[in-house]
Amino acid sequence: MSMNFARRTAQASSDLLLPQLTALMAYHRQACPAYARVLEATGHPRTRRYQQLAELPWLPVRLFKEHALVSTAADPVTTLTSSGTTGAGASRIALDREAAERQRHMLIATLVNLVGPQRLPLLIIDAPSAVRQQRATIRGATVLGVMNIGRDPVFALDEDLEVNAVAIDHFLQRHAGSDFLIFGFTFLVWSRFYSYVRSRAADLSHAVLLHTGGWKKLADQAVTAEVFRGGFREHTGLTRCHNFYGMVEQGGTIHVESASGDGLYCPDHADVIIRDPLTWQEAAIGTLGVIEVLSTTPRAHPGHILLTEDLGMLLGVDDGEWPGKRFAVAGRLPKAEPRGCSDTLAQGVVS
Repeated sequence: MSMNFARRTAQASSDLLLPQLTALMAYHRQACPAYARVLEATGHPRTRRYQQLAELPWLPVRLFKEHALVSTAADPVTTLTSSGTTGAGASRIALDREAAERQRHMLIATLVNLVGPQRLPLLIIDAPSAVRQQRATIRGATVLGVMNIGRDPVFALDEDLEVNAVAIDHFLQRHAGSDFLIFGFTFLVWSRFYSYVRSRAADLSHAVLLHTGGWKKLADQAVTAEVFRGGFREHTGLTRCHNFYGMVEQGGTIHVESASGDGLYCPDHADVIIRDPLTWQEAAIGTLGVIEVLSTTPRAHPGHILLTEDLGMLLGVDDGEWPGKRFAVAGRLPKAEPRGCSDTLAQGVVS
Protein backbone atom coordinates (compact mmCIF):
# COMPACT_ATOMS: atom_id res chain seq x y z
CA MET A 1 0.00 0.00 0.00
CA SER A 2 1.37 3.44 -0.97
CA MET A 3 1.99 5.77 1.94
CA ASN A 4 3.94 8.49 0.10
CA PHE A 5 1.88 11.50 1.14
CA ALA A 6 4.15 14.51 0.60
CA ARG A 7 5.88 14.49 -2.76
CA ARG A 8 7.61 17.87 -2.95
CA THR A 9 10.25 19.63 -0.93
CA ALA A 10 9.23 22.82 0.84
CA GLN A 11 11.02 25.05 -1.68
CA ALA A 12 9.57 23.23 -4.69
CA SER A 13 6.11 23.57 -3.20
CA SER A 14 6.58 27.28 -2.55
CA ASP A 15 7.84 27.90 -6.09
CA LEU A 16 4.77 26.24 -7.55
CA LEU A 17 2.22 27.73 -5.17
CA LEU A 18 3.28 31.39 -5.38
CA PRO A 19 2.08 32.03 -8.97
CA GLN A 20 -1.05 29.95 -8.41
CA LEU A 21 -2.03 31.82 -5.26
CA THR A 22 -1.19 35.18 -6.82
CA ALA A 23 -3.48 34.36 -9.73
CA LEU A 24 -6.17 33.15 -7.34
CA MET A 25 -5.92 36.38 -5.36
CA ALA A 26 -6.51 38.34 -8.57
CA TYR A 27 -9.52 36.15 -9.38
CA HIS A 28 -11.13 36.71 -5.97
CA ARG A 29 -10.35 40.43 -6.14
CA GLN A 30 -12.38 40.63 -9.34
CA ALA A 31 -15.17 38.28 -8.20
CA CYS A 32 -15.69 39.46 -4.61
CA PRO A 33 -15.97 43.26 -4.11
CA ALA A 34 -15.73 42.95 -0.32
CA TYR A 35 -12.43 41.08 -0.64
CA ALA A 36 -11.16 43.70 -3.10
CA ARG A 37 -11.89 46.44 -0.55
CA VAL A 38 -9.97 44.53 2.12
CA LEU A 39 -6.95 44.24 -0.16
CA GLU A 40 -6.95 47.94 -0.98
CA ALA A 41 -7.36 48.92 2.68
CA THR A 42 -4.46 46.71 3.80
CA GLY A 43 -1.91 47.91 1.26
CA HIS A 44 -2.32 45.32 -1.47
CA PRO A 45 -3.27 47.18 -4.67
CA ARG A 46 -3.48 45.44 -8.04
CA THR A 47 0.00 46.67 -8.98
CA ARG A 48 1.78 45.05 -6.04
CA ARG A 49 4.09 42.12 -6.79
CA TYR A 50 5.08 39.29 -4.46
CA GLN A 51 8.35 37.39 -4.15
CA GLN A 52 7.41 34.82 -1.51
CA LEU A 53 4.35 33.23 0.05
CA ALA A 54 4.74 35.06 3.35
CA GLU A 55 4.15 38.38 1.56
CA LEU A 56 0.68 37.41 0.35
CA PRO A 57 -2.23 38.98 2.26
CA TRP A 58 -4.27 36.81 4.60
CA LEU A 59 -7.81 37.15 5.89
CA PRO A 60 -8.68 36.44 9.53
CA VAL A 61 -10.79 33.30 9.49
CA ARG A 62 -13.32 34.99 11.81
CA LEU A 63 -14.43 37.22 8.92
CA PHE A 64 -16.43 34.28 7.59
CA LYS A 65 -18.50 34.29 10.77
CA GLU A 66 -19.32 37.98 10.41
CA HIS A 67 -19.55 38.65 6.67
CA ALA A 68 -20.82 36.97 3.52
CA LEU A 69 -17.73 36.69 1.33
CA VAL A 70 -18.74 35.15 -1.98
CA SER A 71 -16.80 34.84 -5.24
CA THR A 72 -19.40 33.11 -7.37
CA ALA A 73 -22.56 34.13 -9.18
CA ALA A 74 -23.47 30.54 -9.95
CA ASP A 75 -26.90 29.17 -9.14
CA PRO A 76 -27.46 27.22 -7.00
CA VAL A 77 -25.01 28.14 -4.24
CA THR A 78 -24.85 25.95 -1.15
CA THR A 79 -23.84 27.41 2.21
CA LEU A 80 -21.59 25.08 4.15
CA THR A 81 -21.38 25.82 7.88
CA SER A 82 -18.75 25.16 10.51
CA SER A 83 -19.54 23.85 13.96
CA GLY A 84 -18.76 26.56 16.50
CA THR A 85 -19.57 25.43 19.99
CA THR A 86 -20.30 28.53 22.04
CA GLY A 87 -23.24 29.93 20.12
CA ALA A 88 -21.13 32.83 18.88
CA GLY A 89 -21.92 31.93 15.29
CA ALA A 90 -20.60 29.66 12.59
CA SER A 91 -18.62 30.30 9.47
CA ARG A 92 -20.78 30.42 6.36
CA ILE A 93 -18.95 29.25 3.26
CA ALA A 94 -20.35 29.62 -0.25
CA LEU A 95 -20.02 26.54 -2.40
CA ASP A 96 -21.21 26.14 -5.99
CA ARG A 97 -21.11 22.93 -8.03
CA GLU A 98 -17.74 23.65 -9.60
CA ALA A 99 -16.15 24.57 -6.26
CA ALA A 100 -17.64 21.51 -4.57
CA GLU A 101 -16.28 19.25 -7.30
CA ARG A 102 -12.84 20.84 -6.98
CA GLN A 103 -12.87 20.29 -3.21
CA ARG A 104 -13.86 16.67 -3.72
CA HIS A 105 -11.09 16.17 -6.29
CA MET A 106 -8.41 17.71 -4.05
CA LEU A 107 -9.47 15.68 -1.03
CA ILE A 108 -9.49 12.46 -3.03
CA ALA A 109 -6.06 13.25 -4.50
CA THR A 110 -4.63 13.77 -1.01
CA LEU A 111 -6.14 10.64 0.46
CA VAL A 112 -5.37 8.43 -2.54
CA ASN A 113 -1.77 9.57 -2.31
CA LEU A 114 -1.87 8.41 1.30
CA VAL A 115 -3.68 5.06 1.10
CA GLY A 116 -3.21 4.10 -2.55
CA PRO A 117 -5.49 4.05 -5.60
CA GLN A 118 -7.53 0.99 -4.64
CA ARG A 119 -10.83 1.81 -2.93
CA LEU A 120 -10.77 0.03 0.42
CA PRO A 121 -13.71 -1.21 2.51
CA LEU A 122 -14.65 1.64 4.84
CA LEU A 123 -15.75 1.55 8.47
CA ILE A 124 -17.12 4.94 9.56
CA ILE A 125 -17.04 5.65 13.29
CA ASP A 126 -20.20 7.71 13.22
CA ALA A 127 -23.97 7.39 12.81
CA PRO A 128 -25.73 7.30 9.42
CA SER A 129 -27.36 10.65 10.29
CA ALA A 130 -23.94 12.30 9.86
CA VAL A 131 -24.57 11.99 6.14
CA ARG A 132 -28.37 12.03 5.93
CA GLN A 133 -29.04 15.07 8.11
CA GLN A 134 -25.78 17.03 8.20
CA ARG A 135 -24.59 17.19 4.59
CA ALA A 136 -24.19 21.00 4.76
CA THR A 137 -21.99 20.88 7.88
CA ILE A 138 -18.28 20.20 8.11
CA ARG A 139 -19.08 16.92 9.88
CA GLY A 140 -21.28 15.63 7.09
CA ALA A 141 -19.06 16.99 4.34
CA THR A 142 -15.98 15.32 5.82
CA VAL A 143 -17.69 11.94 6.11
CA LEU A 144 -18.94 12.24 2.52
CA GLY A 145 -15.47 13.24 1.34
CA VAL A 146 -13.81 10.20 2.88
CA MET A 147 -16.55 7.96 1.49
CA ASN A 148 -15.29 8.90 -1.98
CA ILE A 149 -12.11 6.89 -1.45
CA GLY A 150 -13.75 3.94 0.31
CA ARG A 151 -16.24 1.30 -0.74
CA ASP A 152 -19.04 -0.65 0.91
CA PRO A 153 -19.25 1.81 3.83
CA VAL A 154 -20.48 0.57 7.20
CA PHE A 155 -21.44 2.87 10.07
CA ALA A 156 -20.08 1.69 13.43
CA LEU A 157 -22.42 3.73 15.64
CA ASP A 158 -26.18 3.97 15.99
CA GLU A 159 -28.19 7.19 16.05
CA ASP A 160 -27.45 7.62 19.77
CA LEU A 161 -23.71 7.42 18.98
CA GLU A 162 -23.43 4.10 20.76
CA VAL A 163 -21.46 1.16 19.39
CA ASN A 164 -23.27 -1.01 16.85
CA ALA A 165 -21.53 -4.23 17.82
CA VAL A 166 -23.16 -6.31 15.10
CA ALA A 167 -22.08 -3.90 12.36
CA ILE A 168 -18.48 -3.73 13.62
CA ASP A 169 -18.13 -7.47 14.15
CA HIS A 170 -19.54 -8.34 10.72
CA PHE A 171 -17.27 -5.77 9.04
CA LEU A 172 -14.13 -7.06 10.75
CA GLN A 173 -15.02 -10.69 10.03
CA ARG A 174 -15.78 -9.95 6.39
CA HIS A 175 -12.49 -8.15 5.79
CA ALA A 176 -10.17 -10.13 8.06
CA GLY A 177 -6.70 -10.50 6.56
CA SER A 178 -7.10 -7.72 3.96
CA ASP A 179 -6.57 -3.97 4.01
CA PHE A 180 -9.44 -1.73 5.04
CA LEU A 181 -10.01 1.90 5.97
CA ILE A 182 -11.40 3.36 9.21
CA PHE A 183 -12.50 6.97 9.50
CA GLY A 184 -13.95 8.95 12.38
CA PHE A 185 -13.74 12.04 14.54
CA THR A 186 -11.05 11.57 17.14
CA PHE A 187 -13.23 11.73 20.24
CA LEU A 188 -15.68 9.13 18.94
CA VAL A 189 -12.89 6.89 17.67
CA TRP A 190 -11.34 6.80 21.14
CA SER A 191 -14.37 6.91 23.43
CA ARG A 192 -16.54 4.52 21.43
CA PHE A 193 -14.59 2.44 18.93
CA TYR A 194 -11.28 1.96 20.74
CA SER A 195 -12.97 0.86 23.94
CA TYR A 196 -14.96 -1.74 22.04
CA VAL A 197 -12.19 -3.20 19.86
CA ARG A 198 -9.83 -3.34 22.84
CA SER A 199 -12.37 -5.31 24.84
CA ARG A 200 -12.77 -7.71 21.92
CA ALA A 201 -9.01 -7.99 21.24
CA ALA A 202 -9.83 -7.15 17.62
CA ASP A 203 -7.10 -7.44 14.98
CA LEU A 204 -6.71 -4.09 13.17
CA SER A 205 -3.23 -4.77 11.82
CA HIS A 206 -4.50 -4.45 8.24
CA ALA A 207 -6.35 -1.18 8.90
CA VAL A 208 -5.55 2.41 8.00
CA LEU A 209 -7.13 4.80 10.51
CA LEU A 210 -7.90 8.40 9.52
CA HIS A 211 -9.20 10.67 12.26
CA THR A 212 -9.59 14.37 12.92
CA GLY A 213 -10.69 16.90 15.54
CA GLY A 214 -11.72 16.43 19.13
CA TRP A 215 -8.37 16.69 20.89
CA LYS A 216 -9.54 19.21 23.49
CA LYS A 217 -11.93 16.76 25.13
CA LEU A 218 -9.33 13.98 25.03
CA ALA A 219 -6.65 16.28 26.47
CA ASP A 220 -8.98 16.90 29.40
CA GLN A 221 -8.88 13.13 29.91
CA ALA A 222 -5.07 13.03 29.61
CA VAL A 223 -5.26 11.23 26.26
CA THR A 224 -2.40 12.57 24.16
CA ALA A 225 -1.65 11.76 20.55
CA GLU A 226 1.03 9.36 21.77
CA VAL A 227 -1.43 7.60 24.09
CA PHE A 228 -3.95 7.40 21.25
CA ARG A 229 -1.55 5.83 18.77
CA GLY A 230 0.08 3.66 21.41
CA GLY A 231 -3.23 2.27 22.62
CA PHE A 232 -4.29 1.18 19.16
CA ARG A 233 -0.85 -0.22 18.39
CA GLU A 234 -0.57 -2.23 21.62
CA HIS A 235 -4.10 -3.57 21.87
CA THR A 236 -5.20 -3.96 18.23
CA GLY A 237 -1.98 -4.08 16.19
CA LEU A 238 -2.96 -0.94 14.23
CA THR A 239 0.15 0.97 13.14
CA ARG A 240 -1.11 3.08 10.22
CA CYS A 241 -2.81 5.83 12.19
CA HIS A 242 -3.13 9.30 10.67
CA ASN A 243 -4.60 12.38 12.29
CA PHE A 244 -5.40 15.26 9.94
CA TYR A 245 -6.02 18.99 10.28
CA GLY A 246 -8.46 20.97 8.16
CA MET A 247 -11.33 23.45 8.32
CA VAL A 248 -14.56 24.26 6.55
CA GLU A 249 -13.11 27.54 5.25
CA GLN A 250 -10.65 25.48 3.18
CA GLY A 251 -12.77 22.46 2.37
CA GLY A 252 -10.95 19.78 0.41
CA THR A 253 -7.59 20.67 1.95
CA ILE A 254 -6.29 18.51 4.78
CA HIS A 255 -2.86 18.33 6.40
CA VAL A 256 -2.09 14.72 7.30
CA GLU A 257 0.05 13.39 10.13
CA SER A 258 2.66 10.77 9.28
CA ALA A 259 2.32 7.29 10.74
CA SER A 260 5.26 7.94 13.07
CA GLY A 261 3.53 11.04 14.43
CA ASP A 262 6.44 13.36 13.60
CA GLY A 263 4.10 16.10 12.40
CA LEU A 264 1.34 17.22 10.07
CA TYR A 265 2.31 17.61 6.41
CA CYS A 266 0.83 19.82 3.70
CA PRO A 267 -0.61 18.35 0.49
CA ASP A 268 0.90 19.58 -2.77
CA HIS A 269 -1.79 22.23 -3.27
CA ALA A 270 -1.35 23.85 0.16
CA ASP A 271 1.11 25.29 2.64
CA VAL A 272 1.28 26.61 6.18
CA ILE A 273 3.07 29.56 7.74
CA ILE A 274 3.49 30.05 11.49
CA ARG A 275 3.36 33.74 12.39
CA ASP A 276 4.71 35.48 15.47
CA PRO A 277 1.60 37.08 17.10
CA LEU A 278 3.58 40.21 18.03
CA THR A 279 5.34 40.96 14.75
CA TRP A 280 3.28 38.83 12.31
CA GLN A 281 6.54 37.73 10.72
CA GLU A 282 7.30 34.08 10.10
CA ALA A 283 8.19 32.32 13.33
CA ALA A 284 11.32 30.22 13.61
CA ILE A 285 11.19 26.42 13.72
CA GLY A 286 10.10 25.31 17.17
CA THR A 287 8.54 28.66 18.06
CA LEU A 288 4.86 28.85 18.96
CA GLY A 289 2.75 31.13 16.79
CA VAL A 290 -0.52 31.56 14.92
CA ILE A 291 -1.20 29.15 12.05
CA GLU A 292 -1.78 30.61 8.60
CA VAL A 293 -3.10 28.19 5.97
CA LEU A 294 -2.75 28.61 2.22
CA SER A 295 -4.58 26.55 -0.38
CA THR A 296 -5.27 26.75 -4.10
CA THR A 297 -8.62 24.97 -3.64
CA PRO A 298 -11.17 27.73 -2.72
CA ARG A 299 -12.96 29.16 -5.74
CA ALA A 300 -16.47 30.19 -4.60
CA HIS A 301 -15.17 32.22 -1.64
CA PRO A 302 -11.85 34.01 -0.90
CA GLY A 303 -10.62 31.41 1.59
CA HIS A 304 -7.30 30.71 -0.11
CA ILE A 305 -5.06 32.46 2.48
CA LEU A 306 -6.38 32.50 6.05
CA LEU A 307 -5.04 33.39 9.46
CA THR A 308 -6.60 30.81 11.75
CA GLU A 309 -7.35 31.06 15.45
CA ASP A 310 -5.12 28.07 16.15
CA LEU A 311 -1.69 28.03 17.75
CA GLY A 312 1.03 25.82 16.35
CA MET A 313 4.68 25.49 15.52
CA LEU A 314 6.84 24.40 12.64
CA LEU A 315 8.69 21.23 13.64
CA GLY A 316 11.04 20.96 10.69
CA VAL A 317 11.53 21.36 6.95
CA ASP A 318 12.46 18.44 4.67
CA ASP A 319 13.82 16.50 7.63
CA GLY A 320 10.97 14.19 8.54
CA GLU A 321 9.26 11.00 7.44
CA TRP A 322 8.01 12.77 4.28
CA PRO A 323 9.42 15.75 2.34
CA GLY A 324 8.08 19.25 3.02
CA LYS A 325 7.15 21.20 6.12
CA ARG A 326 5.97 19.37 9.21
CA PHE A 327 4.05 21.19 11.92
CA ALA A 328 1.97 20.66 15.04
CA VAL A 329 -1.23 22.23 16.31
CA ALA A 330 -0.98 23.31 19.94
CA GLY A 331 -4.55 24.47 20.58
CA ARG A 332 -6.76 27.51 20.23
CA LEU A 333 -5.78 31.13 20.74
CA PRO A 334 -6.80 32.52 24.15
CA LYS A 335 -10.46 33.67 24.04
CA ALA A 336 -10.94 32.07 20.62
CA GLU A 337 -14.18 30.15 20.24
CA PRO A 338 -13.73 26.38 20.61
CA ARG A 339 -14.61 24.73 17.34
CA GLY A 340 -14.60 21.44 15.54
CA CYS A 341 -17.31 18.90 14.81
CA SER A 342 -15.86 16.34 17.17
CA ASP A 343 -15.67 18.76 20.08
CA THR A 344 -19.31 19.62 19.40
CA LEU A 345 -20.20 15.94 19.47
CA ALA A 346 -18.32 15.53 22.73
CA GLN A 347 -20.49 18.12 24.45
CA GLY A 348 -23.56 16.17 23.41
CA VAL A 349 -22.47 12.70 24.52
CA VAL A 350 -20.47 13.36 27.67
CA SER A 351 -22.05 14.56 30.90
